[in-house]
Amino acid sequence: MAAASRTVSRALRSLAPVVQKRTLVAASAARATIVAPRVAVAQTQTRGIKTIDFAGTKEVVYERSDWPLEKLQDYFKNDTLALIGYGSQGHGQGLNLRDNGMNVIVGVRKNGASWNEAIQDGWVPGKNLFEVDEAISKGTIVMNLLSDAAQSETWPAIKPQLKGKTLYFSHGFSPVFKELTKVDIPADIDVILVAPKGSGRTVRSLFKAGKGINSSIAVWQDVTGKAKEKAIALGVAVGSGYLYETTFQKEVYSDLMGERGSLMGGIHGMFLAQYEVLRERGHTPSEAFNETVEEATQSLYPLIGSYGMDWMYAACSTTARRGALDWTNKFKDAIKPVMNDLYTSVENGSETQRSLDYNSAPDYRAKYEAELEEVRNMEIWRAGKAVRSLRPENQEK
Repeated sequence: MAAASRTVSRALRSLAPVVQKRTLVAASAARATIVAPRVAVAQTQTRGIKTIDFAGTKEVVYERSDWPLEKLQDYFKNDTLALIGYGSQGHGQGLNLRDNGMNVIVGVRKNGASWNEAIQDGWVPGKNLFEVDEAISKGTIVMNLLSDAAQSETWPAIKPQLKGKTLYFSHGFSPVFKELTKVDIPADIDVILVAPKGSGRTVRSLFKAGKGINSSIAVWQDVTGKAKEKAIALGVAVGSGYLYETTFQKEVYSDLMGERGSLMGGIHGMFLAQYEVLRERGHTPSEAFNETVEEATQSLYPLIGSYGMDWMYAACSTTARRGALDWTNKFKDAIKPVMNDLYTSVENGSETQRSLDYNSAPDYRAKYEAELEEVRNMEIWRAGKAVRSLRPENQEK
């Protein structure tokens, strides 16, 4: 055990969690006066389980109403949830579990940044905050929320300690790409996944607001016959409102593609392209930013999120509508080959190998910071900082 502890500690010292952040934009008031249409959704309901018709494909969706707090607490009354890692997801899921009355403990490297952050959040050393190996030894369900690279580095020390336990992930990365990560799952344990569709900070903020984030659930291995039930119950316990069933493989493929595509990398690339063309054609930084980012994030995207693209088209001017309809297929035709290349890169493991190589390097933090500093210093985001300062909510009272 001491040797395992030293292995985990060494790995965690060199690998802080890589937090993948996603921005949740609060809905703003619509500038248009059109009333959002009522959309009929075909569904059948049994307790908290719904069968919903998603554009002609029926899927089962699980919801938290089937797992009231008393039922959750009774279901996990004999369990200790050992949450390993206290990055974005660890923070959000751990605090939600604690507020829901679960017997949850946190395992991180002693006196590291995550250890100190956990103490600030009210976790108490020796009571519900421990070093990784001690937390695993106490847990019946081990929630591995370390970064992908750290999971790979610490696996040789963690694997021998999992006998008789349930192993939980929030990302399918490590087991799906086991040839690269070397995370080979023991054959005699339940292995489940709950993947919230947002950052751990959003998991926490929605929970505190009385809402629930959408999450995917999956079962990698079911030894007890109860793996799926545990995944659903844990999904609700960590703060999910609705749970959609998938597989580990599909979760990691869609997640890696989304982060690199329309959620982060692709949208940033499109912002940069439009901003640069406007600036090169003589527009001011403020005008280029407002027409590229500010109107999108503050006005149009929230409306799309609330009502859909079809409603957004109906709500805009006829000139805007005509242009959007005319140019949609041109953009789709130009971008779809890139998306296909991206999916292939995810599917064949190239993206996984890139992440493991980069995030395992001893100087990766410094390299990341240099890249992020380059983004901060781009004219578009310096202009954006000035634009945001002019919003009423950012004005001094």
